[in-house]
Amino acid sequence: MTTTESSAADVIRERCDEVWDGIVPVLHDYIAIPNVSVVFDPQWREHGYMQQAVDLIAGWCRDRPIPGLTVEVVELPGRTPVILMEIPATDPDATGDDTVVLYGHLDKQPEMEGWRDDLGPWKPVLEGDRLYGRGGADDGYSAFASLTAIEAVHAAGLAHARCVVLIEASEESGSIDLPAYVEALSDRIGTPNLVVCLDSGCIDYDRMWVTTSLRGGVFGTLTVDIVTEGLHSGDASGMVPSSFRIARQLLDRVEDAVTGEALLPELVVEIPEGRLAEASATAAEIGAIADHYPFVDGAGPTTADPAEQLLARTWKTTLSVVGADGLPPTSRAGNVLRPSTSLKLSFRLPPTADPAAAHAAIAAALESDPPYGARVSFHDADAVPGWNAPATAPWLDEALEAASLASFGAPARTFGEGGTIPFMGMLGEKFPEAQFVITGVLGPDANAHGPNEYLHVPTARRLTMAIAHVLDAHARR
Repeated sequence: MTTTESSAADVIRERCDEVWDGIVPVLHDYIAIPNVSVVFDPQWREHGYMQQAVDLIAGWCRDRPIPGLTVEVVELPGRTPVILMEIPATDPDATGDDTVVLYGHLDKQPEMEGWRDDLGPWKPVLEGDRLYGRGGADDGYSAFASLTAIEAVHAAGLAHARCVVLIEASEESGSIDLPAYVEALSDRIGTPNLVVCLDSGCIDYDRMWVTTSLRGGVFGTLTVDIVTEGLHSGDASGMVPSSFRIARQLLDRVEDAVTGEALLPELVVEIPEGRLAEASATAAEIGAIADHYPFVDGAGPTTADPAEQLLARTWKTTLSVVGADGLPPTSRAGNVLRPSTSLKLSFRLPPTADPAAAHAAIAAALESDPPYGARVSFHDADAVPGWNAPATAPWLDEALEAASLASFGAPARTFGEGGTIPFMGMLGEKFPEAQFVITGVLGPDANAHGPNEYLHVPTARRLTMAIAHVLDAHARR
């Protein structure tokens, strides 16, 4: 690194640290807002929490000293809002029509049980390097980090192309409102040739991790009705089948209950050779990533092989039953044959699986020829695309390596992520020539969506610095 480059890196570090000192208290305020996503709070507008979060973040953004920055809250009829920010290029003559889109979201998952007694989803607690509470890491920090990176570029006298920052409010609901905004704002978004997403994770906190694939998903509710009212189990069982047993039979049509393997061809893809090699290389360096999960004594992961663990969470279909209706609490469960069972199903799909075809196949398998003539439906379903990164341009490979070294002191690494970010699938299809930097702060034990979720503040600081370096490299490539 030359003296000039070293000096610029020092300025970036100093500015990011300075701004992040002020961001942390604002994130406390953000965490305290119970702005759960629209599918979990259909009365979000009446409750006003989403608007509070939008006002908080937009207000902070408007106060940033970035030349030419505009901040607008856009709200289409019947949709959750988005925050749209535009920042002109430092030198439009040099970067021309180049555009960078930086993406994040501000809606949250619901509370979830199991928080430590001294913590809670809407109770921000800074404990050492960890800022506990729902949504700080997933993904409330993204707007702050995006503008801070741009601000640091200016402070260091470096360059960036035109930037568009898009912060949505329905990501945790499958980005159900986002396609309408992408269409309505297409002229203002432009044609990005670099997309930066801060909604992903990291395998450790020692370097910049770049996500190369994301799973798609099919999410819906399976409901089985067998009788019209509850019946005395001693009187009716044996003649009237349990609705839960029927649901078990139906699930056996789509998943091997012993191995967890998907049984429908629409849910299975051939894993690309490059992704197999990537998993092997990452596993060889990092080891078994499942070791950090809080298994009960005597329990363990589905496989002990480190490379297979990575592939299982990124390129294999999984089914999780994430909720249920029709089941009374055990303390109030009488000897009653229940009339109905509803199970909320979450299918995570391989990145290249067709979500529409997967949805159709799942619905057909579950609903056709129901046992005992039961009434069965797979309803309130949504299908979202996965994403597999295009080949990384040489300039971006070099930029990521340099950015990680300057910010973390270690080279960047890549991996596949098991979660879903629908916007990436949308943009990948719409802008196939774009380069992508999908990254984030959700590392070991950060536990997004679950209890005791936290933001690792030093990683957020360093990742902000890294993004500043990438923006400059993009402008000068």
